[in-house]
Amino acid sequence: LMILGCAVVSWAQAMQPLRMEKSIEMPDVQGRIDHLSIDVKGQRLFVSALGNNTLEVIDVKSGKRVKTISSLKEPQGVLYVPESDRIYVANGDDGSVRIFDGSSYAPLKRLDYGDDADNLRYDAGRKRIYVGYGSGGLGEIDDEGNKVTDIKLDAHPESFQLEKDSPRIYVNLPKSRKIAVVDRDKHTIVATWKTDMAFANYPMALDESHHRLFVVTRVPARLLVFDTSNGKTIQKVPAVGDCDDVFYDKNRKRLYA
Repeated sequence: LMILGCAVVSWAQAMQPLRMEKSIEMPDVQGRIDHLSIDVKGQRLFVSALGNNTLEVIDVKSGKRVKTISSLKEPQGVLYVPESDRIYVANGDDGSVRIFDGSSYAPLKRLDYGDDADNLRYDAGRKRIYVGYGSGGLGEIDDEGNKVTDIKLDAHPESFQLEKDSPRIYVNLPKSRKIAVVDRDKHTIVATWKTDMAFANYPMALDESHHRLFVVTRVPARLLVFDTSNGKTIQKVPAVGDCDDVFYDKNRKRLYA
């Protein structure tokens, strides 16, 4: 696991690239890893080791693994919620979202979504957790770990991002070659934006203050920039192939893919 990787795609003015500070060994972890989540205050990194069926907990300061949560089923999405000190893990193989205590790592609850539970996001204002799952659904979970409702989609959701100042959720639907715009108050789709001849739109990042949505496609390897005020594509930039996540640094105005 590399901490502070180098920039893949830069945005705005040229700046010094990030440099790798350290690499962290995860002995005996087999297969690929998937998504990550950070506990900023506690300086812990949560790593979904999909191929190993484990969640690895890393102490960022010491650079050491401090805990392995096993017996998962292809863990994909992971989310740490500091307000409740809970860890949510979405499992692709059995479609479950498993909830763990953030201090003791004890299992607290399991929610079943049938198939392919994937990305997780937290709405701090509404105290809601969202999970993408199955052949087309966003599940809404309250801060007590209870199912609230489901938002139906026409294909499996990959990365999705939530606006803070509006009820909008932007959802990548690669099998439909589009982005769905969801109103999370009304629990319905309010718009769809096509990616046209760009396929496999998996990663997504959002710059809400400047009304920019960043979507990376794999075929061709391209960054698409959407204006969220009208849904129009305003820029296309070459990117890296097989991109699985993209992150926006608002201070440096950079994207990392």
